[in-house]
Amino acid sequence: MTDKVDRSKRRLLLAATSAAGGVAAVGVATPFVMSFMPSERAKAAGAPVEVDIGAIEPGTMKVVEWQGKPVWIVRRNQEMLDLLPKHDEELTDPTGSVPQQPDYCNNPNRSIKPEIFVVIGICTHLGCSPSYRPEVAPADLGTAWAGGWFCPCHGSRFDMAARVYKGSPAPTNLIIPPHQYLSDNLLLIGDDKKKGAA
Repeated sequence: MTDKVDRSKRRLLLAATSAAGGVAAVGVATPFVMSFMPSERAKAAGAPVEVDIGAIEPGTMKVVEWQGKPVWIVRRNQEMLDLLPKHDEELTDPTGSVPQQPDYCNNPNRSIKPEIFVVIGICTHLGCSPSYRPEVAPADLGTAWAGGWFCPCHGSRFDMAARVYKGSPAPTNLIIPPHQYLSDNLLLIGDDKKKGAA
């Protein structure tokens, strides 16, 4: 009789221990397996971003985030556009020979529509974020300047098409992200598969 009781206790303890071990294994494995699946936040970080550009005034800039990076959208005024071809000899790559832009932006304005300019706001030197300086010839830069962006980290300068000036530490022009117009005032950043110049 004592033999039977010991065996049943052994079986009960073995079953309980196995069940507890199984639960612990599932508890440990679940976060490990889930770590291979991208989070909703990670999915959203790479997703295209729709931007209403209707309220951007001429000469002003709007900043949005795409893939964790600042994207600048500038509505260039006519003076800004007129100045673009007048300082090509001062630029490292005025014609965009280094492919820092999609093919549909490989033009003098580096944009689909001349007045709307879209660019990733990260300096190609060491990844700082340059300051928007649209005014012509700011005195603190010491040289003639047609407006654009100035990187305070190491002094890189970019014009209103984000083309880098000679003598800047930045090796290339700023990067133009893939984008398209969904309507006159709605821009989609991060996807150009159905690109239309609208």
